[in-house]
Amino acid sequence: MSDIDLKRRRLLGVAAAGIALAEFVPAGVAHAAASPTTAAAIRQFTSLKQIDAGVLNIGYVEMGPADGPVVLLLHGYPYDIHSYIDVAPTLAAAGCRVIVPHLRGHGTTTFLDQRTSRSGQQAAIGADVIALMDALHIRRAVFAGYDWGGRAACVAAALWPERCGGLVSVNSYLIQNIASAAMPLSARIEAGFWYQFYFTTERGRQGLAANRNDIARILWERNSPTWHFDNATFERSAAAFANPDYVDVVIHSYRHRLGTAPGHPQYEALENRLAAQPVITVPTITIDGDSDGVIAATDGKSTAAKFGPDRTHIVLPGIGHNVPQEAPKEFTAAVMKLVANAR
Repeated sequence: MSDIDLKRRRLLGVAAAGIALAEFVPAGVAHAAASPTTAAAIRQFTSLKQIDAGVLNIGYVEMGPADGPVVLLLHGYPYDIHSYIDVAPTLAAAGCRVIVPHLRGHGTTTFLDQRTSRSGQQAAIGADVIALMDALHIRRAVFAGYDWGGRAACVAAALWPERCGGLVSVNSYLIQNIASAAMPLSARIEAGFWYQFYFTTERGRQGLAANRNDIARILWERNSPTWHFDNATFERSAAAFANPDYVDVVIHSYRHRLGTAPGHPQYEALENRLAAQPVITVPTITIDGDSDGVIAATDGKSTAAKFGPDRTHIVLPGIGHNVPQEAPKEFTAAVMKLVANAR
């Protein structure tokens, strides 16, 4: 069988898998329920690779055929690559080449030069996506993420649309409008952002250094009140918070977004472009969990102008903030739909 025939069969397999999984995502609204994660079901990514990419040496998981359509899965804060412990192997089995990197400041991802600023700003994490693709010689990929990972995916899709075959973003448009950082939200929403305000203080910086796991556990519980994760599930991800740059990157991320810390010069040009709140033109599926303790679910209309015409929005009942880990079938279905359409 020729290489062309093999690739054609693999793409047909991807498309078929997308159709099969699509039953989990009806038009408009998908129905799901958060299920307990038990110790018996615990698995772990054990074969990590490392590669120099931009200013980082990035640790990542790679699964699936080397010539399959590429999917980048990007985790949030305070989480790690194991948010995709169920999504990644399913995509790989369907014929995708799946890349799951540790974001800067997490896991085995480190800075190449001790003199490099430990920036956590949105331009930095978006640029990291493109640097990783360049290092791996990936021309184009589907981006999928939530929280920090969703923001990185949105930034990369907006600024480098030619590199993005499609976008899955939890909580819709995540590019920050730094200019409006001083504008208050409702008291109820502000109360949920306590940790962000805490991190703008020296007390908060020291608190994160001393109590990073306790803070993360509180956020897991509040972000996803219907997700009944166990201690083994949390500890598996918490190992990624021992990264030596974790505190610096996290603190800068929240101080920058709230306007209490400047951006770093190497990202100024990108931040200027992001300040214009660019429209994301690539095919996009946005997802909200209706039990999200961070950002309330919406019908997607308020962010419609931030996307092109090929945008679908779905709401997952009973699901919180960490959508890929709480609703892996539904998240996978969204990715597969974009992969099939991008072939």
